[in-house]
Amino acid sequence: MTTVNTDKLSSARFAQATDAFVEIFTASVDFDQRMAIEDIEGSLAHAKMLCKIGILTETEREDIIKGLATIAKEIEQGEFKWSIQQEDVHMNIEARLTDLIGIAGKKLHTGRSRNDQVATDIRLYLRKEIKVIDSQLTRLQLGILNLAEQEADTIMPGFTHLQVAQPVTFGHHLMAWFEMLSRDKERLQDCCKRINVMPLGAAALAGTSYPIDRHMTAELLGFSRPSNNSLDSVSDRDFAIEFTAAGSLIMMHLSRFSEELVLWASAQFDFIDIPDAFCTGSSIMPQKKNPDVPELVRGKSGRVTGHLVSLLMLMKGQPLAYNKDNQEDKEPLFDTADTLINSLRAFADMVPHLTAKKDNMYNAAKQGFATATDLADYLVRKGMAFRDAHEVVGLAVRLGVESKRDLSEITLAELQQFSTAITEDVYDILKLEGSVAARKHIGGTAPDTVRKAVATARLTLNN
Repeated sequence: MTTVNTDKLSSARFAQATDAFVEIFTASVDFDQRMAIEDIEGSLAHAKMLCKIGILTETEREDIIKGLATIAKEIEQGEFKWSIQQEDVHMNIEARLTDLIGIAGKKLHTGRSRNDQVATDIRLYLRKEIKVIDSQLTRLQLGILNLAEQEADTIMPGFTHLQVAQPVTFGHHLMAWFEMLSRDKERLQDCCKRINVMPLGAAALAGTSYPIDRHMTAELLGFSRPSNNSLDSVSDRDFAIEFTAAGSLIMMHLSRFSEELVLWASAQFDFIDIPDAFCTGSSIMPQKKNPDVPELVRGKSGRVTGHLVSLLMLMKGQPLAYNKDNQEDKEPLFDTADTLINSLRAFADMVPHLTAKKDNMYNAAKQGFATATDLADYLVRKGMAFRDAHEVVGLAVRLGVESKRDLSEITLAELQQFSTAITEDVYDILKLEGSVAARKHIGGTAPDTVRKAVATARLTLNN
């Protein structure tokens, strides 16, 4: 066993130095230094509160404020010296503060523990990251709205089972993406309600005997309220799991978008063109234009879902209160936030510049008897029972298959052999334009309805 000499702030209890490997193995400073600014924000609020209750003098408070400002500047400029011997971001900052201002730096930790400190830091960090994620979601939604408005009249096949089902407009399809992202925004906003509860003051697990003012600290840090139970405060990671769950749903949605983009950009579909800036070529096949951005985002969705499972497994076997296991919560959280921000940014940059190949979309919609349901509805409006209408349309489709014609290309005489209820006006609904125009109710695919949906969505985003 190799041991090391250490000047850890928390080492007085131990007669033997920490094993060198164990010191590295248990340290978290390599990744939790990412929360340094949040740690400083929490310490500033804590210092102001300690001064109010008489634990710190005004001079000590001001020394702490100045010392933390110096440390923040050192970190920002890359001059701060991080030490594994100090284990984590909290102890590193406290040790440096003590170096700068002396005994007042040691007083800062009065009435708190690293347990409630880290729980506070994570919440402050996630609160900021959610704002960035929300802004990228909004950018993507605005891009979708602009493209949907532009393509409100563009007819394409709608699919079920990846088979042509009914005609829709490209704008309508894009607005389905918008709705999915709207739910994602709502989930993040709801998640914020539970993130925005302050655990600081719970100390290690039982609270503190000092007359701390947790409402003051919560107000200084912008939390809605202090937490209600000290045991739960330091051991709760529900908010982190909830954030990762919301992130998993966002990435699942982006993965579904990606799958459609990859399909649509293929030679077999040829519905869209993805800008060159978001594609790459092949090292051996010069003709290739690979949709790398949507493919990579599709792959990254599994990464975030894995982080969700990881956090659930991390917490499922833990007794109250804090356990060292919880050190493993940060890397999945950090990577989830990074992956969300980068994936949304890529989509927000790419989607507004997609080009619809309108003729290809239109021709594809004609290939699968997409207006068959319209013919059935037409017969029902003429007084026929739907099941009988279904049978009539099936016979008409069979004729179309055998003669390799769309329903709109079959003659009136041929259609009337299946039902005399069919008259010349049937061609108004057998054409793709008539089919989409007829669906003008709220949520329908009619071009005017799509434009109204876009206008309403813009108002929602702006408010």
